[in-house]
Amino acid sequence: MLHLIWMHKQPRRLQHHTREIERSTLSNGIRVITERMPTVRSVSAGIWVGTGSRVESPTESGLSHFIEHMVFKGTKTRSAEVIARAADSVGGGLDAFTSKELVSFNVKVLDEHVPVAFDVIADMVKNPLFAPEDIQKEKGVVLEELKMEQDNPEALIHEVFTGNFWKNDALGRPILGTKQTIRSFNRDSVVDFHRRQYTPENLLITAAGNLKHKDMLRLVEDRLGDLPRKPYKRVKQNPQPHSPLVFRNKSQLEQVHVYMGAPGISAVHEDRYTCYVMNTILGGGMSSRLFQNIREKQGLAYSVYSELSMYRDAGCMFVYAGTGLKTAEKVIRSILNEFRDLKENLVPAEELRRAKDHMKGSMVLGLESTSNRMANLARQELYFGKFFSMDELLARVEAVTAEDVRKLAVRFFDPQRVAVAMLGDLNGFKMSRKDLVAC
Repeated sequence: MLHLIWMHKQPRRLQHHTREIERSTLSNGIRVITERMPTVRSVSAGIWVGTGSRVESPTESGLSHFIEHMVFKGTKTRSAEVIARAADSVGGGLDAFTSKELVSFNVKVLDEHVPVAFDVIADMVKNPLFAPEDIQKEKGVVLEELKMEQDNPEALIHEVFTGNFWKNDALGRPILGTKQTIRSFNRDSVVDFHRRQYTPENLLITAAGNLKHKDMLRLVEDRLGDLPRKPYKRVKQNPQPHSPLVFRNKSQLEQVHVYMGAPGISAVHEDRYTCYVMNTILGGGMSSRLFQNIREKQGLAYSVYSELSMYRDAGCMFVYAGTGLKTAEKVIRSILNEFRDLKENLVPAEELRRAKDHMKGSMVLGLESTSNRMANLARQELYFGKFFSMDELLARVEAVTAEDVRKLAVRFFDPQRVAVAMLGDLNGFKMSRKDLVAC
C-alpha cells in the first residue's frame, strides 16, 4: 500500500487555508485521498469513476448515466427503499451525477455517520442488482428526463451546439443518450459496461471533513478491498472541433437562443489560467463585457454569459444569449465585436485586476465547504495526478498578463472557426460564414 501525506502551509494572511491532505493506494489499485478539517462536524465522501459518456460507443450512448440511475435501484442486500431510508436516517445528502468524463456517487453527513453512509454508496457501486424489471422501469424514467431536456430550450441549444461542434466524436453525444439507445439497453449491456468501467484502477475515493485518514482507509479497505485488481486501459482519443452554422426552427418558442463557440484548450493545458481570466472578463459575471454591453447598455438580452467546456484533451469556449428574432443579428454582431476587441487590444489594468480578484476570491471561498473540497481533491487527482496548493493556484492566476489574454484571444476567436447554433421561431433567418466574417 502506498501512502503519501501533503501538508501545504499558506502565507500568514491565509493561514486558515492550510490543508492537511493524505493519499493512499490499496493493493487492488483503488486510490484514497482525504483532507482533514477538524473545525467542522460534517464529512463529504465520494466514489469517483473515471468513466462517462465519452467512453461509450455510439450504441452505448447514455449507458454511464443509466447505470448511475440503476445503482440506486437496489443491491444484493438493499432494496431501493432501504437505500433511501439509510440516507434519510443519518440526515445527510446522497447524490450522484454523470458528466462526459466522470461519474460520482457522494454523501455529506455528520462525522459520526460516515461508516453507515459510505457503506451504502460502496454497496451501490460494488453490488448493484440490475434487475431486469428495474431496468425496464428506469428506461421510462430516463426517457422522461430526456423529454424534460428537450422542453428546456437552453439545454436543447446546448446539445444542438455540442453535437455539431464535436461532430462524429463521443464528446458530441448527449450524456443522457438518445431515445433509440436508451430503449435498446438490457441487463447484458448494463452488466457488461459496469464490469468494464467500474474496476479498482478506475475508482477514486475522496473525503473531506472531520475525519482521520486511517479511519477512512480502513472503511474503504473493508468495503472495497476485495475487488480483484484488473488493469484499466484508457483509449486515446483525438476529438476534432468543427465550425458549423446551425439553425434549428422551433416555432413555439418566444425567444431565439444563440450559442457561439470556438475551439479552446484542455483542462490540463498550461494556458488554462489565462483562459479562466479571459472567460471572467468576457462573460463570467455581472461586470463582464457581455453582460454590461449586451444586457445593461443595449438591453438586448436578459441572460447572456460565456462558459468553458474543458476536457482531458480538448476544450471549447462558448457564449450563450437569449434574445428576440429582430435583435439576434445585433447580438451576434455585439459578441463578435467583443471577440475582436480582446484580440486587438490589451485588457486595461483595472479590468484585469478585477477579473483576477474575482477569480481568486471564488477559488478561496469555494473551498469553505467539505463538499467542494472533496470534489477538488478528485479533480486534481483525476486530471493531474498531483495536488496544487492554494498558494500555487493563486500565483498562477496572478501571473496572467494582458498580453497573455490577447494572444489567447487571437488563437481562439478566428471568425472562420467560430461556430454558431440558433434555436427558436427563426422564420427563415440564416447567416452565412461570409456574413459572420463581415460582422
